[in-house]
Amino acid sequence: MNSSWKRTTAFFLTGQSISMIGSMIVQYAMMWHITLTLQSGIAMTIFIICGFLPSFFISPFAGVWADRFDRKKLIIAADAMIALATLILAVVFLMGYEEIWLLFLMAAIRAVGSGIHIPAVGAILPQFVPEEHLMRVNGINGTIQALMMFISPIISAGLISVTSLSNIFFIDVVTAILAIVTLLLFVPIAAHERSKQQEKVSYFEDMKLGIAYVRQHPFLKTLLVFFVLFFVLLAPASFLTPLQTTRSFGDDVWRLTALEIVFSVGMMLGGAAISMWGGFRNRIVTISAAIAWMSICTIALGIVPNFIVYLVFMGLFGVAMPFMNSPMNVIFQEKVDPNYLGRVFGIVGMISTSMMPIGMLIFGPLADVVSIESLLVITGGILVVLCLLFGRNRKLLQAGEPAVSSAEASNE
Repeated sequence: MNSSWKRTTAFFLTGQSISMIGSMIVQYAMMWHITLTLQSGIAMTIFIICGFLPSFFISPFAGVWADRFDRKKLIIAADAMIALATLILAVVFLMGYEEIWLLFLMAAIRAVGSGIHIPAVGAILPQFVPEEHLMRVNGINGTIQALMMFISPIISAGLISVTSLSNIFFIDVVTAILAIVTLLLFVPIAAHERSKQQEKVSYFEDMKLGIAYVRQHPFLKTLLVFFVLFFVLLAPASFLTPLQTTRSFGDDVWRLTALEIVFSVGMMLGGAAISMWGGFRNRIVTISAAIAWMSICTIALGIVPNFIVYLVFMGLFGVAMPFMNSPMNVIFQEKVDPNYLGRVFGIVGMISTSMMPIGMLIFGPLADVVSIESLLVITGGILVVLCLLFGRNRKLLQAGEPAVSSAEASNE
């Protein structure tokens, strides 16, 4: 491993952060423009679907691409595609054609780009980050993402009140160009070996091989099943808490804003903590502790009567998220064959973009006939059971042991 990996990592994360802040500012601006212009629940539902479904459908193909092609070029291509589409939209809006359907189309294009981007980033990190530092780098990346989630709605709200939507679009174009230039000039990552080979296998055959790889590795299959169950059960705490706040504590805007802020701050603190500490030696133990933490917070969100205490538990919930996400990514990065890593992250992307919306198909209608507090207590209780099963699974515990670094191997 090249000794300059820290410099490469710093520039890589910087470039990704620049791209992310521009994308999130524009995403919030589009969402709020639709909300303020139409004030329609149906319109917002369409916008959310456009932002989820393309990622779901593109993820398996994106996983194959991340294994077949140069991942650095794939990340650049995804950023460039979004930037070009945003530039065209900005010009169209400047010409006076400000149709809402264009924003739905843009949300779908951005979702495609995100679906390509996520498996490529997840698979590229082990190419230049030493195994013993993967947890720290994933933790730092999680902290940066939480910071972007915190500041982007604030910036977007300020911009949308003083300038036009078309001008805000140009921010994403500029940040995407900066991110691409950073990757090209300051992130020297060689293409992985498989990308240099001439492939004769079809894309669908490649996808089948990826699914077969998961089936052949029991720990992967078990981990992904738990992943599915977790995201379904997470839906009430993720999507219904704003509605619960409005119903139980009041419909003041500051309450909803406070909810977003404390969760983002919690994620920043959690990301910083996992990057400095690294978690328990066994990754599965760390993930189990995070799930236990989140289950307690979920139950608490369903029973606390005071809004300030409610915010405390929402912040603690945010703290736990990086303790689950970072070790999960590291397990994939350490244990999965590099030739299949993109496809595995593609499957993870499908799960993460589909399970919570599917969960909302279950819990959303229930929230109109059963109190949200009851749903939170019930799902929190099920999460406790899931945590106990997850933490005692021998295959997972064995997979959770960290890989032996080259330094440790040489000492032995």
